[in-house]
Amino acid sequence: PVIIGAGVVVAALLLGLASYTATRPDDDGPAKPSAISGDSGDSGGPGTSAAPQDDPYQELQALARRESGDPLSVGRADAPVVMVEYADFQCGYCGKFARDTEPELIDKYVESGVLRIEWRNFPIFGEESEVAARGAWAAGQQGRFWQFHAAAYADGAKEKGFGEDRLKELAEQAGVKDLDAFAEDLESEAARKSVKRDQEEAYALGATSTPSFLVNGRPISGAQPMDTFVQAIEAAHQAAPEKGAEPSGAAGKAGR
Repeated sequence: PVIIGAGVVVAALLLGLASYTATRPDDDGPAKPSAISGDSGDSGGPGTSAAPQDDPYQELQALARRESGDPLSVGRADAPVVMVEYADFQCGYCGKFARDTEPELIDKYVESGVLRIEWRNFPIFGEESEVAARGAWAAGQQGRFWQFHAAAYADGAKEKGFGEDRLKELAEQAGVKDLDAFAEDLESEAARKSVKRDQEEAYALGATSTPSFLVNGRPISGAQPMDTFVQAIEAAHQAAPEKGAEPSGAAGKAGR
């Protein structure tokens, strides 16, 4: 039974990986069909793939942690749709998504109780990406992750780098009150373990670029147009059980 169960998981992961290789966006705009040759970087990636009747992504839904009080998540823990986001603070496409698309998704779906967004640190551009990821986690320990996220992804912010002084500046912008505690958390073993856990989860899925997403287990890669996310969320919502779908403004605002 263990071997059979492992086979199901591997099959689900492989199906998820296959959908990652379908399309990718241009450097300058909306997604267009294109073959992927296995490159990595912040080039964006594939869009959603249609789910057959027998849902092959069911196992991938288990990656949604739904941990109550998770400072790196926003939305109800029992929301019918969970979007897991794997991203790097040095990724230009991640910044584009954070500025242009994510706020609309939060207003449209998180606030109504339909969607929960769970962030995963996926640093792929070297040491500064790793440090920025730990800084975001440290800000989250004081309930300011999403404010740090907004500051780090502000237009032109990544060009300033993520050195020690810059991280302190971002923490101040985010409203982190105890900067000494922030500095300690930044260098803590807990921060390193959290980032490593997220990173290993992304690599296990076969993700090689940022941003990458799972919407109730269905992969989306790249800063796709708003319509791509709307279609994925609406389809997942329609397919999900009705339990937990009722609007709840207060719960939707958690973590913001």
